[in-house]
Amino acid sequence: MTALRSLTAAMAKGFVRDRMTIFWSVVFPLMFLVLFGGIFSDRSSPRLDVVAVGPVAVLDRLPADARAQLDQSISVTTSDDLDGSLARVRSGAAAAVVTQDGPTVDVHYSRADQVRAAQVLGTFRGLVDATNLAASGAPPALSLRTAQVEDTSLRTIQFVTPGLLGWAVAMSATFGAAVNLVAWRTNGLLRRMRLAPVSTASVVLARVGVSLAVAFGQVVIFLAVAVAFFGLRLTGWWPMVFPLTLVGTLAFLSIGLLAGSVAKTEEAAVGLANVIVLPMAFLSGSFFSLAGAPGWLQGVSRVLPLRYLNEAMLDTMVRGRGPSSVVLPVLVLLAFTLVLTAVSARLFRWEP
Repeated sequence: MTALRSLTAAMAKGFVRDRMTIFWSVVFPLMFLVLFGGIFSDRSSPRLDVVAVGPVAVLDRLPADARAQLDQSISVTTSDDLDGSLARVRSGAAAAVVTQDGPTVDVHYSRADQVRAAQVLGTFRGLVDATNLAASGAPPALSLRTAQVEDTSLRTIQFVTPGLLGWAVAMSATFGAAVNLVAWRTNGLLRRMRLAPVSTASVVLARVGVSLAVAFGQVVIFLAVAVAFFGLRLTGWWPMVFPLTLVGTLAFLSIGLLAGSVAKTEEAAVGLANVIVLPMAFLSGSFFSLAGAPGWLQGVSRVLPLRYLNEAMLDTMVRGRGPSSVVLPVLVLLAFTLVLTAVSARLFRWEP
């Protein structure tokens, strides 16, 4: 019994003194509790932008109290331009377009964001049902007709692929830079390269070249599998994925360089890279949409580089938007690259 108590006390002290063990056992799971708690605690907070084209009696004739309640979930703007309004839905600028032709209410939505689509359809189904119920025994006054703005043959894989591809590029670049840098430092390779007649620029360019080759290989394999086995259909602007992959790889290489500059062991580098990339993937829409997340959480996601990479890939691969749609994401990713590379250069160490 004495030996058992001694071993238990020794192991407990070892656990408490090992900061990495405490982090992975307590802090890291707690981060995901906070993350998912924030995402799902208030799914109804953001209002959806809906464009009403022409007279829409189901909205125009709502009693004041019912309209006030509806305004808590959707924000309705009016327009006479049906084609322009549908283009806003395709681009993600609006959640839906609603029109009314006699007793038929038409709702046009986008499948690119399935959370927003479900919210819009649920709202208008409820609105039409409530209107029919108010007719008190009369034949149904209204009927609801829905249509997605994209080709109806498009499958869910269209909207899943861009986010997963962005996450794959981010993981590869961050882990490659962080782990290799720490490994080279601990085994003395950095010291030998420093003494060798090889410039620092050559070392950096070689690392960047390998990372880009891996990233482009990922894109080709990823798209080939999705097209061949899961029915992915690419738009005419899909080659824009390659310049996006280039700037995305540079941005996440700089993040990996920063992690590798501060980590002292390979295990610490892996852990730090995980802490950075995995929560970022959830907050950037790689796995599911954040349309229903609280506004403050969406604000956090808008400062993350992966959010811009995912959105740009979705625009070019699914929505068919041209080069103008990637200008802002490319500038943001390049800004991240410059800032984090400068910070990493200040923290970089040649010796362990």
